[in-house]
Amino acid sequence: MIKQILFTGWNFMRWLRLILGVFIAAQAIDTRDPISGMIAIFFIFQAVTNTGCCGVNACAVPASKPCLNNIEEIEFEEIKTKQNGAS
Repeated sequence: MIKQILFTGWNFMRWLRLILGVFIAAQAIDTRDPISGMIAIFFIFQAVTNTGCCGVNACAVPASKPCLNNIEEIEFEEIKTKQNGAS
């Protein structure tokens, strides 16, 4: 399971997060800035676990449309009401 998450599904955004995280980490080490280091860890974590701000593909659009072959006939029943004064 973990091996599958680490080695599959590398898209553009995942590579971008990894590159950005490594770049920010290098800058954090160079400047000795702990806040930049935490931001770098956040981006690297997102890249490795394939998560984003919304979680694992929570904002993704479904790849296929649902099957619409099961169309059912709906029966309607007409309800008549009595009007006042009519017999």
